[in-house]
Amino acid sequence: MKKKRLFLQLQKLTTERRNKNTLAIDTMEIREILHCINREDQKVAVAVRKEIPHIEKAADLVIGALRAGGRLIYVGAGTSGRLGILDAAECPPTYGTKPAMIRGIIAGGKSAVFRSKEGAEDNKGEARRSMKKLKIGEKDVVCGIAASLRTPFVGAALQEAKRRGASTILITTNPRTIMKRREYNSIREYCDVAICPAVGPEVIMGSTRMKSGTAQKMILNMITTTAMIRIGKVYQNLMVDLRMNSRKLEERAKKVLMIVTGLDYHSASKTLRKAGGHIKTAVVMVKAGVSRNEARLRLKRAGGFVKKAIEGVQR
Repeated sequence: MKKKRLFLQLQKLTTERRNKNTLAIDTMEIREILHCINREDQKVAVAVRKEIPHIEKAADLVIGALRAGGRLIYVGAGTSGRLGILDAAECPPTYGTKPAMIRGIIAGGKSAVFRSKEGAEDNKGEARRSMKKLKIGEKDVVCGIAASLRTPFVGAALQEAKRRGASTILITTNPRTIMKRREYNSIREYCDVAICPAVGPEVIMGSTRMKSGTAQKMILNMITTTAMIRIGKVYQNLMVDLRMNSRKLEERAKKVLMIVTGLDYHSASKTLRKAGGHIKTAVVMVKAGVSRNEARLRLKRAGGFVKKAIEGVQR
């Protein structure tokens, strides 16, 4: 009976339905298949746009948490879990954040990143232990990512996070109308913000690594990029807190400094060395005409915002 209930539950999810536009995809030529996939992908951005009011609420929670010294923790299984880990992993080199600030948890542990462990998504105990191990608390935000809405690992993690006082977000690619059904009452109880882009049935039935995965990636990009801007990691539209831990990033840092200050290549390289490799410090040194120590002091007083530091404005 339990399996039958799950079977019936899955039938109601749009992510588990057949796509009427791709019924003959197995008879199409290569270019036809690609056009077919592309037409479906074009629907994703529209679906995400409709959820911007809810994405805004989620971003606001994350910004508040990071400003207060809290963390953003992604939780997911399969593709959803991998996308959370990817977003978390990209923030330190891009924005100079500490690895502990934004983290990704995947059902089945680290090995599940590289090899699928589908049964791991049912392990509620592992999800609760993950929240306990991370010492999730009131300052934190836990964001569950579950295309199917009902992933047990994600639900249990959100429930435990809520019990510990954390703020909670759920990203699902099933319509909000489905989430409002009685069977999802418990999910609504421990979810502060729900983001539900209705991307429709997948090109290949149930293959949520496609449109669902694209929508999830877009939303994670929107949340963390907005958060990084609002906590001072961006000046104009430039990454001024990136870590120069590769030759490419070293050259990118020089280009950023050259764009902002008008320095030539040699001068930008020299200034970055004086600034200890920190772009923000270098920008303030040049734009405000101050020493490295003064630039760092200004940045501290301005809460890390470059524009305020240049103007000498305190937070």
